[in-house]
Amino acid sequence: METDRLPILYSFRRCPYAMRARLAIASSEQVCELREVVLRNKPQAMLKASPKGTVPVLQLPDGTVVDESLDIMLWALERHDPQRWLTPPTGTPAQMMALISHNDNDFKGHLDRYKYPQRFELISGIDNRDAGAQWLYALDDRLQSHPYLFGDMPCLADMAIAPFVRQYAHTDRDWFWGQNWPALIGWLDNFLSSALFAAIMHKYAPWNPDPALPRVRFPEGTVSAASA
Repeated sequence: METDRLPILYSFRRCPYAMRARLAIASSEQVCELREVVLRNKPQAMLKASPKGTVPVLQLPDGTVVDESLDIMLWALERHDPQRWLTPPTGTPAQMMALISHNDNDFKGHLDRYKYPQRFELISGIDNRDAGAQWLYALDDRLQSHPYLFGDMPCLADMAIAPFVRQYAHTDRDWFWGQNWPALIGWLDNFLSSALFAAIMHKYAPWNPDPALPRVRFPEGTVSAASA
């Protein structure tokens, strides 16, 4: 049946890496079968496809596996990019990728230690909160002159970075929204109130491998009965 021929996306609703993969897939209109994962009980099918055991994982019908979120974004957008996320209004694709790299490395390291200090044997994550804030102030400066990171329209950088800024902001909402970065707050609020964000944050039941159960088509949000 039709869902058997679709790419399969293993995802976890609140994971920022999985969020940005879903954003690109939804924008590109690349329909897939979405399998919501419970991280404490990862399905064997996902682990067989990608033994590292992190989401997102995209398994293509030919057996190819893409298990890095940015690669999934590029896979989708290189096939169909109706909102032109790969061609920023200002700057270059290389500059856009460099900004994403800083997010994924330096900022994400501080974010993890701020949100989960106990994992790193830290008494507090405040020093990392403040270190991460320095980059957010730089983003705020960047957003003073235009509503998105590379001009008047959103691009790959906005959608790759916003889920991580959201996670940072939600670690201490009162503190975040009390900071003097009005352009950054406006940019994040615009992202969080967008129809696209609402579409990728629909709650689905955890995937069950029982072939008799319905399957979730994404981004339509419809379910299809599995083949017997």
